[in-house]
Amino acid sequence: MGTFREATALTALGDGEFGAVLDAEWSVGTRLHGGYLLAVLGRAACESAGGAGHPHVTAVSGTFIEPPEPGDAVARVETLRVGRSVAQVRAALVQEGRTRVEAHLTLGLLDDSDAWWTASEPVELPPEQDCFLAPIDAPGAGFRVPLMAVVEERIDPAHLAFAFGAPSRRGVIASWQRLADGSDWDPLSLLVALDPVPPVSYDLGLPGWVPTIQLSAYIRRLPVPGPIRVRLSATDVGGERMDEVAHIWDAKGRLVGQATQLAAVRLPA
Repeated sequence: MGTFREATALTALGDGEFGAVLDAEWSVGTRLHGGYLLAVLGRAACESAGGAGHPHVTAVSGTFIEPPEPGDAVARVETLRVGRSVAQVRAALVQEGRTRVEAHLTLGLLDDSDAWWTASEPVELPPEQDCFLAPIDAPGAGFRVPLMAVVEERIDPAHLAFAFGAPSRRGVIASWQRLADGSDWDPLSLLVALDPVPPVSYDLGLPGWVPTIQLSAYIRRLPVPGPIRVRLSATDVGGERMDEVAHIWDAKGRLVGQATQLAAVRLPA
């Protein structure tokens, strides 16, 4: 098992281009995880345009055009503007001459200060040790989830009825999460947690592949060391599309990230 930093490592190629080796461990089934791919582009953006004043990804809007394969890829970064408090860039993940993922990213400087005002309350969860540790061979999924070897996810037992053929249909799945390599969460790795597995469609009685079409995320502040709480919910499902809304709270109970994504889903006839 490699570390998150190793899995997102880059080699500078010049002219805003970086070589990457996409790691198959950061996959769901045979497809590389969307949050991981955005983290690779986020690291390229920070190395290209971050500098001392804009070291962190604070917002990203990513479009998933074509699934990349594990192995060599190129991250291309175009700096759009560098201001006093933000830098804005466009980034693309290219493989075999084709753009697979494209994103617009906003970089800035985050700190660990508390919110001036918030309506966000951390999701209530049982203690970590009382939650279900998600395995690589997920029950009911029909495929392996290598991501669960590098992300330690413990799901609230109250949200596991789908695994026994009796989904609650509330459209909510919540969990504790840690990086399995023992490293602390940071703004880039939070992008992985903001694209949680399993998808909330499982709790709606819709098992199967749920590919992300578009994902927008905000990183709000630097998380303190320790586990994070992740709550994934859906608002509306129809037309073979589903939204998923993710919120993350750090070990101090502060909101550190939020995301909304549009995903494809197969509905029963």
